[in-house]
Amino acid sequence: MKKSLTMSQSLEDYLEAIYKQISEGKNAQVVDIARMLSVKMPSVVRALRELKRLGLVVQEPYAYIELTEKGRRVAHQVHSRHKLLSAFLMKLGVSKRIADKDACLMEHILSAETIDAIRTYTEEGK
Repeated sequence: MKKSLTMSQSLEDYLEAIYKQISEGKNAQVVDIARMLSVKMPSVVRALRELKRLGLVVQEPYAYIELTEKGRRVAHQVHSRHKLLSAFLMKLGVSKRIADKDACLMEHILSAETIDAIRTYTEEGK
């Protein structure tokens, strides 16, 4: 039986921020992640330590942050949930700014069943 990875909301946010930077063709650095998440650099360093322990990122001293294959998979899942929820909320008439903010909160707490139901509902509504 495959054990699922359990991460805090905060770690998911850090992982998603790293994923966004890399997806946009940018180098992921501690200072950039701190700026994106409005946190201090020591907080990013602590989060990176935990993400490394979980096998999701690699970073040599003074080098860019990179996602492992496992990290890319998990980050893609988190980011996909965020995009789905944000799009769903905007279809309901919520502004993009609020939809993104609310999606960030919702993506961590909704069950896989609820996410799948929203995905199905959204795809059927196209």
